[in-house]
Amino acid sequence: MTLSHGRPYLAIPGPSVMPDRVLAAMQRPAPNIYTGALHEMTATLLPDLRRIAGTDHHAAIYIANGHGMWEAALLNVLKRGDRVLAPVSGHFGQGWAATARALGAQVEVIESDGAGPVTPDRLEARLREDSRHEIRAVIACHVDTATGVRAEMAEYRTALGACGHPALLMADCIASMGCDRFEMDAWGVDVAITASQKGLMTPPGLGFAFFNERAAEARERADMVTPYWDWTPRAAPELYYQHFAGTAPTHHLYALRAALDLIVEEGVENVWRRHAALAAAIWAAVEVWGREGEMRLGVREAQARSHAVTSIHLGAPDADRLRAWCETQMGVTLGIGLGRTPPEGWFRIGHMGHVNAHMVLGALGVIEAGLSALSIPHAAGGVAAAARSLAAA
Repeated sequence: MTLSHGRPYLAIPGPSVMPDRVLAAMQRPAPNIYTGALHEMTATLLPDLRRIAGTDHHAAIYIANGHGMWEAALLNVLKRGDRVLAPVSGHFGQGWAATARALGAQVEVIESDGAGPVTPDRLEARLREDSRHEIRAVIACHVDTATGVRAEMAEYRTALGACGHPALLMADCIASMGCDRFEMDAWGVDVAITASQKGLMTPPGLGFAFFNERAAEARERADMVTPYWDWTPRAAPELYYQHFAGTAPTHHLYALRAALDLIVEEGVENVWRRHAALAAAIWAAVEVWGREGEMRLGVREAQARSHAVTSIHLGAPDADRLRAWCETQMGVTLGIGLGRTPPEGWFRIGHMGHVNAHMVLGALGVIEAGLSALSIPHAAGGVAAAARSLAAA
């Protein structure tokens, strides 16, 4: 017998749970793409996207996933052969660096141990060595989806300022935007990218680039950008189709409008607070379970942990055993140990977007049941600790 029949819960770090209002918004005939209501609705998206990103500067929408946004951001600011510095704390930071390298940049990686971010002092020390200012951009994941490590982008800007370095600061916010606090302008970030399928609660397929005037000026010297990836006409189109370099992703746009409505109704600050409270409850449960056995949180310090995804060590092959049991027996799908060694010793909980307290408590209850059913060593009381954390939030 299995108890998984009924509505499943996809507790992976993206694609995230889509609200019913988002799903319903897509159930409509194809609209006229040349004039009228679609154009009017599209114009309402950009101000709300800027609000969530914390910027008054340029915004561009792409038909792309996060990997596409890596390319879009790099192509618009670099010349072939430019030097790029990448503080890396996980699999996706390595991925962005590899993309830059494949596009012809000279890439240097500063790597953390995956249990915390590259510290600002390490970044500053390397930038001070670059007395000729050959490094054109610093690219970093605000949150690395594989490890759940959150970097302090404002401190990276401080490091750049302390040594008077002119490199652009570029942030991958694919896992974090709409979940963790992010303030592009206040923190001095020049370029921020994200995608639709995580905190923005929309099906995969839309990508977003936010860029300030420094980045717009860099576009003037960039020599690799192609017409599709060029963000200039997308951010300031003369004709509607230039938003998307072609046909609009119509039903994704309706879905995005519904998702943004939910965020605006709740309030961005409240969205950030909700994610922080739910994340703290998960950490409380893991810390109790880990008093016996091998379970532990992947990120050492709470201030460096994402509020959108938590990476958990359980030991091989128990993490894979637990994931399989939770999905087949209880209908809860947990994230794989992506980029971890060994991957079967890790799992991730996605708690991003359309997630509330009873969903998190339900997932934790299933995990606790699985630990018991599979005789995986753990201390009792993790769910109770999570409940206490939420009661005090």
